[in-house]
Amino acid sequence: MQGCSRRSWQQFLQSSPALSASLKSVHPLPAVYETHDVRYSSDIAVKGVGHLVRKGTGGRSSVSGIVATVFGATGFLGRYVVQQLAKMGSQVLVPFRGSEDSHRHLKLMGDLGQIVPMKYNPRDEDSIKAVMAKANVVLNLIGRDHETRNFSFEEVNHAMAEQLAMIAKEHGGIMRFIQVSCLGASSTSPSKMWRAKAAAEEAILRELPEATIMKPGVMIGTEDRILNKWAHFGKKWSFLPLIGDGSTKIQPVYVVDVAAAIIAALKDDGSSMGKVYELGGPDVFTVHELADLMFDTIREWPRYVKALASPREFLLNKVPFPLPTPNIFNLDEINSLTVDTVVSENALKFADLGVVPHKLKGYPIEFLTSYRKGGPAFGSTISEKLRSSEF
Repeated sequence: MQGCSRRSWQQFLQSSPALSASLKSVHPLPAVYETHDVRYSSDIAVKGVGHLVRKGTGGRSSVSGIVATVFGATGFLGRYVVQQLAKMGSQVLVPFRGSEDSHRHLKLMGDLGQIVPMKYNPRDEDSIKAVMAKANVVLNLIGRDHETRNFSFEEVNHAMAEQLAMIAKEHGGIMRFIQVSCLGASSTSPSKMWRAKAAAEEAILRELPEATIMKPGVMIGTEDRILNKWAHFGKKWSFLPLIGDGSTKIQPVYVVDVAAAIIAALKDDGSSMGKVYELGGPDVFTVHELADLMFDTIREWPRYVKALASPREFLLNKVPFPLPTPNIFNLDEINSLTVDTVVSENALKFADLGVVPHKLKGYPIEFLTSYRKGGPAFGSTISEKLRSSEF
């Protein structure tokens, strides 16, 4: 309103030079009416997210200048990335292909109109271009740890990622492209999913050499797909299938730290562009030690049996009906847990992004208390655990 008044007053004075001179001699005008409107310029470096205009103090009602299309936003990691983007005033475009309810928990994370759900088809190039049209940042969090009749590991983890990189390259206005892979991704891995992830990394860096690759370890959090499955199975059956002798080393990481690393890469001066980061937690566990930690938290006595894969993979494309989602171990997951997945010694880590990861023991696994048979407050010490036979 004040801006309109100033412009109207300036136009009136310019149309009457004599009146303007007489008024200035009697009533000198404040300096604000003598100058043009101030335009706020970006203080973000030329690299990275480029010449973006930021307004406000940096909260959810500010404008960060980032318009991010987050593929896989409705998944586990996606909700934490969207929350981090939204609370700094970014507009987040959320492509989804499922139910209209799949994204509703995300809309509360940002200010009004800042979380924009967009229906799309991952097999339709025009649909992908539409959700990417107004973006200047693209994050690909799409991943699948089991195959279905409609989507294979190769299509979900490799082909879709490569297609996004090609479309982003054609777009011309995408300033940052971040691909989330996984720590064990390798062309020689026994896991089909990890081989597909490794192929996606190569394809993306070939199309977009300035892309950033994030390779987190096993992610732990309230909605995770490892400790939740273990705790549910252990509570129900009082034992847990263990792969081999449980000596495989893994480096689990808190999902909030992974989201923080992605945002840190977006905020930097472009130094993370074209680089690969391996994101592992501060502690290395064997599978057996991680399972023991889970049992300690839910107050159950640990009992283990040797894990056997279900025949789901062998029947997947041989029966005329969909098969249920595996609820504990599938064959590819068993293969992936036969090799150590820890951060390489010379790899870029959390510290290179200025992020300090949380230790796993404590708050990051506090959600497991909901699996205690006597309620979350049951048992103040490990010695108070009860055997299933005592119920």
